[in-house]
This record gives sequence, structure tokens and C-alpha cells, in this order.
Amino acid sequence: MSGLFEQIEAKVKGQFPTIVFPEGTDERVLEAAIKLGENKVLHPIVIGSNEAVVKKAGELGLTLDHVEIIDPANYHEFDELVTAFVERRKGKVTEEDARKQLLNVNYFGTMLVYLGKAAGLVSGAAHSTGDTVRPALQIIKTKAGIRKTSGVFVMVKGDQKLIFGDCAINIAPDSNDLAETAIAAAETARVFDIDPKVAMLSFSTKGSAVSPETEKVSEATRIAKEMAPNLVIDGEFQFDAAFVPSVAIKKAPDSPLKGEANVFIFPSLEAGNIGYKIAQRLGEFEAIGPILQGLNKPVNDLSRGCNVEDVYKLALITAMQGLNG
Repeated sequence: MSGLFEQIEAKVKGQFPTIVFPEGTDERVLEAAIKLGENKVLHPIVIGSNEAVVKKAGELGLTLDHVEIIDPANYHEFDELVTAFVERRKGKVTEEDARKQLLNVNYFGTMLVYLGKAAGLVSGAAHSTGDTVRPALQIIKTKAGIRKTSGVFVMVKGDQKLIFGDCAINIAPDSNDLAETAIAAAETARVFDIDPKVAMLSFSTKGSAVSPETEKVSEATRIAKEMAPNLVIDGEFQFDAAFVPSVAIKKAPDSPLKGEANVFIFPSLEAGNIGYKIAQRLGEFEAIGPILQGLNKPVNDLSRGCNVEDVYKLALITAMQGLNG
């Protein structure tokens, strides 16, 4: 692992939080959960029938001494979860519906987080983003003042750490969405010991071009400054004016960023998704995420193409979010 994750692991290890893995019979997830338990980094809960999880571990040649297995169908506190779920959904589900819905591993695991039985959840290896995020939005919900969750990547190359967002959730964010993403991304940056300097990106720098697209970003910058007056944030910016000091001097000499931005908010999902993948594939940055932000408690989404190391790392991030939340 990189130095960043060694640092995160050391911080998490001292607290030994509980993280739930709903996809307990996925071999990548199970292997990562077992490693996290054996390394005494955190207490992993894997969801699935005891028989199926034990069988999968046997096929992989792994032991389950440091992993807790919970089968929703045989959970001794299932009635407590049902009651809490019906209350949380405020009349949108009946008790009968709740009993059926909580047999879904993502809903069940999210309820464990909501009730404080786990610090966070990692899913998505065998489920879509919607399957992971929907229970979180319905049960854990977003923080006060945040209308939508957003997804960011931590981009790592050597000692360099950058935050890119939103690269995963909101297709066409408006000015308020962008402002919320910016403020949440600054909080995420602090989790990784990054002192946030936020650039609101566009194809224009400080009015060099005027269109509804650039005005949306300019307005988002204004809103974010009102919401977080102590945050170092500016826009609208082309990437080079935000990141390269020599360009910043020419294009935006009065900006507080001075070409030293480390948190980049993209104007749309297509821009963010393309941008982080270019940095990853051409710039050789490691892309860690997506990290979901804006929720009351951490729930994070794996790629279905993930490997064991990806699961291990995202679990560390989730645990770190839980400790800082």
C-alpha cells in the first residue's frame, strides 16, 4: 500500500471500528474483510448465511476467526431493526414490507450503521451504485443543509493528494449542488490531512467567457462562499489557472488560490468522470473512490470490477470517515 494508506491504517487501527460488508459471499469482499480482521485494523461484519460464508471461505482457504457473520434471516435483533426501519421511513412502509425489505443485504447492513451497530458500510462489488446508495439516502440520509450526496475521488501520486468531484453521482448539478459538493469535498480533504483550496472549474477563468455554463459555476462559487466564508475557494477557473502558479499570475492574479488548488469541483458529471480518468490513465495518479459524501454516516460504493486491495482500501477510508464524523 501507498504511504497514504499506511497512515490511514495506523489511525484506524488504534480505534478498531466496526465496518459492515453486505456482500459477504463475494470472494473479493470476504478476503478483504478477513485480512482487515486478521490485521486487527477493524472489526468486520459480513452479511450472508453462515453456511454460504463458511463454504466460500473454505474454497478460498481462509479462516473466519476474526470476522463476524450475520444472517438477516436469523438475526436475533431483527425485530428491533424492523421497528426502527418503519419509524425511519415515516409511514412509507408497513411492518410486513419492512420485514421483506430488510432481508435485502444492503438495507439490512445500512440499518446496522443507522443504529450504531457499525461505523460504516462498504458495498457495490456485486451491486449497482443505486442498490448501495438508495438505502443510505432513505435511512441514513444527508447531513443538515445538504440536499444531495456526491461522489469524489482522492487522486494520489507520490506525496501529492488531490480531491476531484463530483465524479460519480449528480449528472447535471445546478449552482446549489456544486456549492454543496465543494463544501463537502473540503471536509473530505481534511479527513486526508489536505488543507483545502477549492477551485470551481469551467472552460472560463473569471469571466474570460460568458455563457449559462460559466455563470452557473460563478454563482456556485458565490453560494459556497456565503455558506463557508472561511473556506479558501474561488471560481470560475480553467484547470491550468487553478493548478499552475505561472498561469494563475497571468489569468487570476488577485485570486487566493494562486495556482495552488488541491480540491477541484467539476461543472458536470461527464467532466468529472472524464477528468479523473484522464489523470488516472495519462497522469498515472491512483484514483481512490468514489467516496460518497454528505451523508450522516459513511456508506461507500465499490466498482463491480474491484479487486481485494480496492475493497481493503475503501474499508479503511470508510472507517476513517466514521472516526471523523
